Amino acid sequence: MKIIFNPPDNKENQYINLMVAPLRASGFEIYALDDFFSSYKHFKSIDLVHLNWFENVDDSSFFVALRSFFRKMVVLLAIRLFKKPLVWTMHNRSSHEKGLRFFSRTLNKLLIKWADRIIIHSHISRHILIERNAQVASKIVYLPHPNFIDVYGPILPGSNDSSGILNLLFIGVVKPYKNIELLIKLAKEFKTDLILTIAGKPASEKYGRALEEIGKDAENLNLQLRFIEDTEIPDLFREVDLLVLPYDLESSLNSGTVILAFSYGKTVICPLIGTLDDMQEVHEDILTYRYNGKKEHEAVLRRTIANAINLKKAKNDIFKEKGVRLFHYVQQRHNNQQIGKELISIYKSFKQSVKKEGKTS
Repeated sequence: MKIIFNPPDNKENQYINLMVAPLRASGFEIYALDDFFSSYKHFKSIDLVHLNWFENVDDSSFFVALRSFFRKMVVLLAIRLFKKPLVWTMHNRSSHEKGLRFFSRTLNKLLIKWADRIIIHSHISRHILIERNAQVASKIVYLPHPNFIDVYGPILPGSNDSSGILNLLFIGVVKPYKNIELLIKLAKEFKTDLILTIAGKPASEKYGRALEEIGKDAENLNLQLRFIEDTEIPDLFREVDLLVLPYDLESSLNSGTVILAFSYGKTVICPLIGTLDDMQEVHEDILTYRYNGKKEHEAVLRRTIANAINLKKAKNDIFKEKGVRLFHYVQQRHNNQQIGKELISIYKSFKQSVKKEGKTS
């Protein structure tokens, strides 16, 4: 089969490569969406289109958003008119971009309506989709999010630090919906009890400068506002106790960074997003929480961080123990080989249905 898998790569994390690798190994031909209209022969040869994050629209300006929206509409209409099987992976509850949401909402509705299969990475996604369109239930397929075990390098042993100071890490693209300002504010409050490292490239230079200004007088803050190379990840994880990911529940649903943390034997402080809601068996090993509104988020996150500080003071190795259990959990429940087999099965079902239709006619 010849497949359009969009995006064909993602420098910010290895999710795309993990999903595509078993397809290539099984003989699938993978092409980029940019080449979809390169020639009529190529367009006609494509057996299936799989879209990720396609509903997101660059909202840096109205004209940029309009152009992005128009181009994506052309792609969706072409897929629809020429009856190309369409697979869409639902990654977020809604687009993280706050401005010009009409464009992303429209694309989201069309993807839900026109997709032949909708892949979800958390079970709560099914309920969200059915609330939006009850007719889509039969085309929803659950696949676990792939794990990142050894993807960025091996787990490195940390030092036997017995200081009792909590070492927190935020890693990922630094965007406003991830509540980095709140994280810096709380780090200042616990200045003698924790060290916070924020590692990742800001969404814009302006946003990066604003965060530097907010955190300029915090001695316990380590700002690494830059693109983090894959090879740096094991070293960043080496000395931290756990990750802190105070996501916005309005748009957040799944988190590859949560799976990354567990893949490297670290637990997390994080709201109860879909990824964590699925992991009932290991909830005792995760510092998760709920909130309603920004004010409550601050209060609940403050209590959760204070709880983590107290847990480490009571037992220095407690987060290592939790991390080991979470590592084994994602190793078994988020097995990349099995995920690859299930994805291939989804794709082949379209090929089989085409053959059946041909025999019937």
